[in-house]
Amino acid sequence: MAHAWQMLGTWTLEPFPAFAIAVTAAAYVAAAVTVSRRNPGQPWSAARTASFLGALLLAWIVVLGPIGAYDDIFFWAHMVQHIAFMMIIAPLLLLGSPVLLLLRVTRPEARRRRVVPVLRSRAVRMLTDPLLTWLLFAGTLIGTHFSPFYNYALEHPAVHDYVEHPLYLGVALLYYYPLLDGNPGQHRMPHWARVLSLSLMMVPEALTGFFIYAQGHVLYPWYAAVARPFGPSPLIDQQLGGSLMWAGGMLLDTGWLLVAVAAWLSAEQAKTRRLDAHPARRQVPACPA
Repeated sequence: MAHAWQMLGTWTLEPFPAFAIAVTAAAYVAAAVTVSRRNPGQPWSAARTASFLGALLLAWIVVLGPIGAYDDIFFWAHMVQHIAFMMIIAPLLLLGSPVLLLLRVTRPEARRRRVVPVLRSRAVRMLTDPLLTWLLFAGTLIGTHFSPFYNYALEHPAVHDYVEHPLYLGVALLYYYPLLDGNPGQHRMPHWARVLSLSLMMVPEALTGFFIYAQGHVLYPWYAAVARPFGPSPLIDQQLGGSLMWAGGMLLDTGWLLVAVAAWLSAEQAKTRRLDAHPARRQVPACPA
């Protein structure tokens, strides 16, 4: 119990991540307030704001809180960061509809000349292609955990903080962008394709966690050599991290899969209501002259 309180009381302050999170939160809130003041009849959604700020709060906790303070000592803490960035923070940020907010807060002239051309560019179309983003997500997940890159990032804190974390968050944002409603894009994925994509993504996530868990030796030399003030042995620590990816990833994926299925059912119900309304309109008798 004493070790648990010790860990919970340990926080770290990295100036750049703290500054980036704080500035991003302030910019989003300022934009949301501006949009709501301009359009009192259609204020910016409080649910979207809560989703975006909740994602930033979670990022603050896993980077600057106890998880971040011990990520270079315990493999399981490092794995919690990866799961949080790729499977929670990124989709929550997108549910906050930041691109839609940017379009609404930008003045018409700047929106027409700067923002819209970027969104319609070939580069954005390519980077948000659902097949490419699926491969990037799965490839990053597998490639970083089963290559020398992982241990290299542990040995070089700048790579860990400013390459690995942005990489995980970036590919996750690209992957979830076509899958979640609320942001404009060139790829309008049908709902069945979203469900299929999320279902297939369970395979590399589960396999990554399982193979890490099943190893009989420590995969990353850093964790075998680092001094541990408390906690499990390096191998048990690795098994715990693998099980978190294996089981935790499956649970989170199931949650987002349910979100996609609910959106699909809602869209089908709306379509049915529209189809039912057409015959009713045609049957309304014309008013006499």
